[in-house]
Amino acid sequence: MGLVSKGAKCNVEGCDQDGARSLNTTKVENAGIRVTSSGKKSVLCKEHYKEYKKESKDERDLERARYDKF
Repeated sequence: MGLVSKGAKCNVEGCDQDGARSLNTTKVENAGIRVTSSGKKSVLCKEHYKEYKKESKDERDLERARYDKF
């Protein structure tokens, strides 16, 4: 069982909604989202996950381009 299926709450400061996704804490912080988690994984609710995707789009595109076959 993962963190989300156990009923973890969102780790973003000031948010108390149920978690939808768990992500690497450093990647979430690099996207500019302040989290209260100090572990490897941070849990994000649906709204904060959407915000994370918008903020990290460029970096994720670069990461994906590294593995594309030409």
